[in-house]
Amino acid sequence: MNSGMNANHWDAIIIGGGPSGSSAAAILAEYGHRVLVLEREKFPRYHIGESLIPFTYQPLQRLGLIPKMKRSHFVKKYSVVFISRNGKASEPFYFYNRYDRDSVAQTWQVLRSEFDQLLLDNAREKGAHVIEEITVKELLREGDRVVGVRAQKKSGETIEYRAPITLDCSGKEAFTAVRNGWRTKDPYLSKVAVWTYYKGSKREPGIDEGATTVAYVPEKGWFWHIPQHDDMVSVGVVAEGKYLTRDGVRDPEQIFKREIEQNAWIKEHLSHGHSTGQYYLISEYTQHARHCGSEGLLLVGDAFAFLDPVFSSGLMLALKSGTAAGEEIHKAILARDFSPQRFTEYARYIREGIENMRKLVYAFYDPKFSFKKVIETRPEAAGEITDCLSGDVNKDYTPLWNHIRQFVSLPDDMALGGPLVGASGELAGKA
Repeated sequence: MNSGMNANHWDAIIIGGGPSGSSAAAILAEYGHRVLVLEREKFPRYHIGESLIPFTYQPLQRLGLIPKMKRSHFVKKYSVVFISRNGKASEPFYFYNRYDRDSVAQTWQVLRSEFDQLLLDNAREKGAHVIEEITVKELLREGDRVVGVRAQKKSGETIEYRAPITLDCSGKEAFTAVRNGWRTKDPYLSKVAVWTYYKGSKREPGIDEGATTVAYVPEKGWFWHIPQHDDMVSVGVVAEGKYLTRDGVRDPEQIFKREIEQNAWIKEHLSHGHSTGQYYLISEYTQHARHCGSEGLLLVGDAFAFLDPVFSSGLMLALKSGTAAGEEIHKAILARDFSPQRFTEYARYIREGIENMRKLVYAFYDPKFSFKKVIETRPEAAGEITDCLSGDVNKDYTPLWNHIRQFVSLPDDMALGGPLVGASGELAGKA
């Protein structure tokens, strides 16, 4: 920690106080570094993406938040279940059949306004300085090196903050990737989501009450049904835009109500409750950053990559990359070395997880794919699929992918993610 710095000079600046930013901030502050978090909104604030998966446990444990999560009123989640269009449910994928029931096998369905506040408060408690309602306008540079940010307060005042390393944790907005022309889309994974919240929707009994349900509609579209506390349910439909807007229907409420008729399970469960009234629509474009960063800059969470949400991997990847980035930046501060090359392994680690989950997402959207067929012809695939669905994404799934390729095509890894070195655009190795 450099206690001699003035108020506008920090060991690290973090753009965004969401899950990735607050996680990185907590790690760095815990090590005693002077960390500044700049958050555009005022917390608590609304956000979609409410389901945790089992391997979120490890980053939450590293952040010291497991006791608070266990005391919380968030709904406990033990499984995920898939529903055919006629309403027939698959056997639940129970996490405790694979993992320790008292730790990894039980996770949560969260209300993001409360969960993200918990994460940001944790960073504050560990010593991070958080400024809310401030908007980062640009990165400050000296040559090829990022040396800080220029931001605008709610009052309109512009202020500069400097640090040897800046973390872009700006979420799907992807502050750096958009401005640097680094954003790369995944053309096959371009979906639209329409969602709302129901009060009193039917729930399953016992430990199945908190299950995430994925219910199919035509054209490989799907509903999510995520039980929350206070008898609320997050429910939405994801599909190709041309399917959801067929016959010229573009109003989110009309789209949603029409799709309810396409799945018997969803229709029956929602018939017990009522919508809270507001309907949301967003393009769920999968996107990747060509680079994880450059000198003095590192991309984290959705700002680095955003993957289709069908398997609820977003929060896991945000927390995982946030804690990993915090550890790597700590080492960089100690070494006084913020060269892009030192973040090559970070990029490889995060991209490996994204690519594994991405392959399973591609398989899911292929009309020829069936979990049942894959498992019937290779029984050990059940455990491997459960591992990937649970977020254990940093391991070798080559045998599983080779088997699935007998049924459907899977994408090759994308040759991107490595850090950018210098103005020449040289890569410090590919992730």
